[in-house]
Amino acid sequence: MRSGTCLDVSRGRSEVGPKLVVVMVGLPARGKSYIVKKLKRYLSWLGFEAKIFNVGNRRRRRLTMVEPETPSASAHGHDSTFFDPNNVDAKAMRNQVAMDCLEEILSWLQAGGKIGIHDATNSTKERRRAIIDRCAREPGVSIMFVESICTDPLVLARNMRLKLSGPDYQGIPEERAMKDFTERVRNYERAYESLGAEEEECDNVQSCQLINVGRKVIATNIQSYLASQVVFYLMNMNLAPRQIWLTRHGESTDNILGRIAYAAALARLVAQERRQFVARAEASEATSIRDGPFHVWTSCMKRTIQTADPFAQSDDCDVQHFKFLNEIYAGDCEGLTYAEIEARFPEEYHARQQDKLRYRYIGTGGESYLDVIERLNPLIVELERQRHSVLVITHRVVMRALLAYYGDIPLDRMVTMVVPLHTAYCIEPRPFGAVLRRFRYHAATDGFTEEPNGSHDG
Repeated sequence: MRSGTCLDVSRGRSEVGPKLVVVMVGLPARGKSYIVKKLKRYLSWLGFEAKIFNVGNRRRRRLTMVEPETPSASAHGHDSTFFDPNNVDAKAMRNQVAMDCLEEILSWLQAGGKIGIHDATNSTKERRRAIIDRCAREPGVSIMFVESICTDPLVLARNMRLKLSGPDYQGIPEERAMKDFTERVRNYERAYESLGAEEEECDNVQSCQLINVGRKVIATNIQSYLASQVVFYLMNMNLAPRQIWLTRHGESTDNILGRIAYAAALARLVAQERRQFVARAEASEATSIRDGPFHVWTSCMKRTIQTADPFAQSDDCDVQHFKFLNEIYAGDCEGLTYAEIEARFPEEYHARQQDKLRYRYIGTGGESYLDVIERLNPLIVELERQRHSVLVITHRVVMRALLAYYGDIPLDRMVTMVVPLHTAYCIEPRPFGAVLRRFRYHAATDGFTEEPNGSHDG
């Protein structure tokens, strides 16, 4: 093996340990789809082959292809009577669609996938027993149930409203849609059975109950590395309104004044946007939010620390420096330009051009992009755990990795993302995902303008 070749961590992970089927459990409007999207994004960012399989989407496809004239169906979807536990034919169809979706997952896993997520209510012991029995016949596959339980009336009301914009209710008046969806939930509640002894007593079944989006987590029989990663991530989720700011350091090449100007303008921008964010959040949530103290995290490199100077002078800012935010370490190539690397290490230069994601710089401590992701994993978990707003000041490769996580950008595209200097990104986590805004600094006006969010590829 050539000295600069990095072990393909993503493929290696797909080969180690059993494959995993994550089976969601929970009533409608309990945040299951929100959870699986975040979970899939996190696992994919770590380098695992992960994919969501949504039973509701399969049900709707079957409706349009096979049953357009059934009494409980319309051009939009099945109405609440389809989910009545006493509707024998509908129950049989729902179970069949769920099992068909499971077969699709198992086929995908055997074809090379690592983590398949079964996104459905799976609300009865009967359904879950069928899933357990089928997975038990599949070699090299383990199973994990994740139940989402929500008792917070504000979160439930918000989730109910979000459901009205989903595919089952497109084009239907809001009042009529809410009435039908409320009745659908009641039908599910009549037959709902939470995870319990039946699942716990199965030696090969792992489970996790997530109560009020991470406020309480109950894990049972966790055996595999993958399942432990799932539990660890879910334990740190929360829905607290907050902003996550990301930026590279101010300009540093023979331009100290440029760096100081950017730092001062960045502090003004963040302060202004934080005030507006708090006002918006309080107006929409009808409650105050906890937005202090404001955390500023930098690398241990001088140019990021200097960019944080205006924040360090503020009483309500907590500035900390972390080595895991340092730029990718280039080993024997550290401090060299790309032209100098090409001249001195031509084989290494061309090897990196062929596979930037997996290439590891030669020499002691040399890193690859995958190594950077590994050391950033604790940061991502901490950002998910945080209930206050945060500013991260770092470097280009680290910025690419962080933006790939929040944007759910495949790792092979991450390495070519354009992340310019003097640009600040603001991420606002929401129940349906996240809103990303981008601000560009202009030295001529010493201020920022918000830009449209186009592609970062380059």
